[in-house]
Amino acid sequence: QVHLAESGGGLAQFGGSLRLSCVASGSVFTITSMGWFRQAPGKQRELVASIDSNGHTTYLDSVKGRFAIDRDIPRKTVWLQMNRLRPEDTAVYYCNVESERVSDIGESYEYDWWGQGTQVTVSS
Repeated sequence: QVHLAESGGGLAQFGGSLRLSCVASGSVFTITSMGWFRQAPGKQRELVASIDSNGHTTYLDSVKGRFAIDRDIPRKTVWLQMNRLRPEDTAVYYCNVESERVSDIGESYEYDWWGQGTQVTVSS
């Protein structure tokens, strides 16, 4: 059983900072990517930031220069440092881990794990 435990959400003021953390437990196999998505009321879930096993990062345009993602694969942990927060950053933030497993006969299986979400609210 895989579980992603998120923490660090809450209330921040415009221009403030929050740091989200996510720790995976259980047999996640080989991690290929870790990231954060968010979903605001009435909107679709969107990718905020991701980092792959090579350290390559991807960011949503609106958070570039304000948010930073980092991870520790052996500890199965990913962080999202959010600075200069804006009211439009208000959303539920979800941790995501992608992993893979190769069987004894070379078959590849891909997995997609999700956290329960943590609320981030930014006041103006």
